[in-house]
Amino acid sequence: MEHPTVFPTLSYEDTDTAFEFLVNAFGAEQHAVYRDEQGTIHHAEVRLGNGIVMFGAPGAGAHATRGSGGGIYVVIGDPDAHCARARDAGAEIVRDLHDEPYGSREYSARDCESNIWHFGTYQPFAYDHESAQ
Repeated sequence: MEHPTVFPTLSYEDTDTAFEFLVNAFGAEQHAVYRDEQGTIHHAEVRLGNGIVMFGAPGAGAHATRGSGGGIYVVIGDPDAHCARARDAGAEIVRDLHDEPYGSREYSARDCESNIWHFGTYQPFAYDHESAQ
């Protein structure tokens, strides 16, 4: 694959404050920001060097964590087969297979130590964020 395929995900109770902090304190650069109907950040991506960190509110999309926290997003080619394998191996599926409005097919699972892993077809480096906003 041409682009990285593993991305950390974080959840913040106050996503706007978190975005401002990441930019001002850590020098992160905006890659993508998606807001809900109330104007609150639902999903955001910031670039740090050649990587991206994705974040949003707890329980929103790939940020389906309990309270503030984090997880890992992994780009895969066949989420349906991957989810079936995880389920067969006893993984707790915490967000079932679904299609996102921006074209990704994904699911989330809890590992043996309660970390949340998100798997899907969304590739932040390949997606045209300008036409999506």
